[in-house]
Amino acid sequence: MQQHNYSTRLQAIWDEAVAQYQDGNRTPDSYFDATTLAELASIGLNAMDVYDPVEDHLGGAEIDFATFLLVSDARRDYFLNQQNGQASTHILDSSTLPAKDLEVRGIVWLPRILRKAIAKLRGELPSESMYGCEGDRRFFKANNIHPAEFLRAAWAYEDETEKLIDWVTARRGS
Repeated sequence: MQQHNYSTRLQAIWDEAVAQYQDGNRTPDSYFDATTLAELASIGLNAMDVYDPVEDHLGGAEIDFATFLLVSDARRDYFLNQQNGQASTHILDSSTLPAKDLEVRGIVWLPRILRKAIAKLRGELPSESMYGCEGDRRFFKANNIHPAEFLRAAWAYEDETEKLIDWVTARRGS
């Protein structure tokens, strides 16, 4: 994917996925040809990174192309700058995610979203786990945090969980 105009190409990929979903295609593996998959991989994305937000968007969730682009941009930056364009060989076992009702400092979902955000940044989320799912969106709304902003904060405090928790706590109070 051309780096100088990757956002334009992502818009075309998003639009194609929207059209396929609206046409009744619910098989994410059939959405993109090898060239498009390679383009996505060149910025650290895969088919599920497009399919999941498109599905939720068309289902009425508060996900739009702009949110998809900002989240994808955070992943792309991490992929190119932290991972030097090399995909991780690890995939998170979703059964190891903290329970949905766990909390830190009275903030429900925070232990779970912390792990999911790092896995999203690293490209390690399994296909059955979505960054930006309904539970994540409730967390973001309750804490006045944009999903892409949380990814960037998770990157900034990747090895300093307490500082990330402090950041969330401060945002929650603002």
